[in-house]
Amino acid sequence: MRSILVVCGVALLIHLIPLFLPRNMPEQELAIARAATSAEERVQFLMPLRQHPKATPAELREAAELLLDGAPAEAHELAQEAERRDPSALETQLLLARICDVERMERCVSTSLERAAQVAPKDARPDLLRADFQEQDGDVAGAAESLRQAYGKAPGDAVIGLRYVRLLSASKHGDEAMSVLKELAGQLPRGRLLVEQGRVWTREGRDADAVKLFRKAVEEDPRLGIGYFELGLALYRQGNTEAAEESLRQADRLDLSDPKALAALCAMQLEQRRINDARLTRMDLERRFSGRTELIRQSCSIP
Repeated sequence: MRSILVVCGVALLIHLIPLFLPRNMPEQELAIARAATSAEERVQFLMPLRQHPKATPAELREAAELLLDGAPAEAHELAQEAERRDPSALETQLLLARICDVERMERCVSTSLERAAQVAPKDARPDLLRADFQEQDGDVAGAAESLRQAYGKAPGDAVIGLRYVRLLSASKHGDEAMSVLKELAGQLPRGRLLVEQGRVWTREGRDADAVKLFRKAVEEDPRLGIGYFELGLALYRQGNTEAAEESLRQADRLDLSDPKALAALCAMQLEQRRINDARLTRMDLERRFSGRTELIRQSCSIP
């Protein structure tokens, strides 16, 4: 016991040493702030960086990021200082827009995004961030327009392209979404492309067309779990419950780390009043995904 106490005491002293050493470098303050557990603790170490002559804009931005959750007003001050030291930094304008969004300062958000577009007119990130804010506000059409601009600046980016497709589809522009997917043909594996096309038709209510595409996707890539998952959902909507269950089980077998196939299966079984089958599925979910209690509760709540 005495040895254990000695070891613990030494470890504590090692962690306390930085607090008593003379500090004149911003990275030391940042290192201490990273280890702090609350915004209140971080403020006392980070706010003096505003007047620190050695603090770089990147360090000031990191300090602002550390304070964004819990002390947005102080984060704003640090980001403004980063802007003063380097007015042409795109990253600072994007950070200011995020901080202003947390503070509910709409005009500030717009101003920061406009400045971001001015300092980097060919960069897609200001448009992507604007789309994030618009989606949060439920403005799907506006978000789709922002993604159109982002995609125009980065036409080879499959991630941006797929998000643009999703927003087009959500705003009932299925034909435009399919056109964008055709442009992405060389950027995505064939099976994944077919799945995305099927999802577009699913949102349009064209389950028969979607099923054909999902079947082609799993034929193209028999190990494509997302293809079997989407196929199972579409088959169930068509009333083919037996084939739907088999597709969902296959999706689960292909990706044992993802609970969504089993969760969907349990929801289907409950809707069909197959309570005993749902209990077995829930037991499997609880055994394999004990940390996903909220998902299990929402999708597989046994009456």
